[in-house]
Amino acid sequence: MFGLLLWKLLRSNRGRLAVALVAVTSGATVISALLNLQFDTERKLTQEFRSLGPNIVISAQPTSGAAIPGSGQTAATTPALMDDQTVLPAVQGASAQNTVAVAPYLYFVARIDQTPVVTAGTLIGEAIRSEPTWKLTGHLPTGDPRECGVGRNVARQFGLSSGSQFDISYTNRTEHLTVAFVLDAGGAEDNQVFVDLQPAEGLVGLNGIELVQIRVDGTSQQVSDTVEKLRQALPGYDVRPIRAVTQAEGNLLDRTRLLIASMIVLILVLTALCVLATMAALAMERRKNVGLMKALGGSISRIVGLFLAELGVLGAAGGLIGCAAGIVLSRWMGERVFGASIAPRWDVFPLTIVLMVGVALAGALPLRLLGKVKPAVILRGE
Repeated sequence: MFGLLLWKLLRSNRGRLAVALVAVTSGATVISALLNLQFDTERKLTQEFRSLGPNIVISAQPTSGAAIPGSGQTAATTPALMDDQTVLPAVQGASAQNTVAVAPYLYFVARIDQTPVVTAGTLIGEAIRSEPTWKLTGHLPTGDPRECGVGRNVARQFGLSSGSQFDISYTNRTEHLTVAFVLDAGGAEDNQVFVDLQPAEGLVGLNGIELVQIRVDGTSQQVSDTVEKLRQALPGYDVRPIRAVTQAEGNLLDRTRLLIASMIVLILVLTALCVLATMAALAMERRKNVGLMKALGGSISRIVGLFLAELGVLGAAGGLIGCAAGIVLSRWMGERVFGASIAPRWDVFPLTIVLMVGVALAGALPLRLLGKVKPAVILRGE
């Protein structure tokens, strides 16, 4: 009997119920899309920030003072050297599985044709993996330690290109190098020569590195966890994240979460107001039905329960339809914002449906008026 009465209620006043259903479905569509974005935003933003390059730096002492070429960090005027044979194995052992590259650096000023040039001794393959924004013209080093890379400004100044050979000297030592690639980084690296670490140490006459740059993929919390592990593995060195990247990532994630949460709350409120207005009009139209039910012995709790069930069905139906439409909307938004589709999260379905049922039930406030309906007054036609 209850189900039959509920079906009759849903079939009656279909115009007003359709308005409420459209409001609930529209709200569920936007909320479902925003929740999909919210759950996938952290991964997408993390991928975007990780593409900026290294996010952890290890040095022999706290970095302060002069700028480190190409790193965006600062270093002491005369940095101490670290033993690469000790530091690099420790870094590899303590780094997380999502560590993409570990690039050591030894900076010095060498000469090409008596012209001073900033030179970076490094593991060139690791350096390239740590900097995904670098643009290379030529080929990757084949493993020959005499192959090097040159910045585009250096290549222009000395007329170098991929395959060119030149001599580079430091004090009374000279190395004969072959250009593997020309680098276009859009920064200080364009004015540098990148030499394999072994010949670089031979030129300088020292065995050691000034700093290590590490690129770790993952959230800002995962980066912080990696930093703590490295600090425990290297207690005598300064290990710290590059704040410009990690702080910007954290701030943007927080602002994005706040924006999405605020929009969801606003949509819920607007949807609830729409349902509230519709149910207020229905409550006035159904006074006669309620009076007749009371005259036939129906309790007010059962009558209100019937109307609440109607609202629950309305909210569940709108939430289900809106979830399906929200997946399409979230994919469109993801392609526009991130250039990649947002993967649908199936846990959004029950969450959205529960929210929409709650919003629909919030429209039950006008049903309090039905408790004041007097059957005698209704039966007299007043």
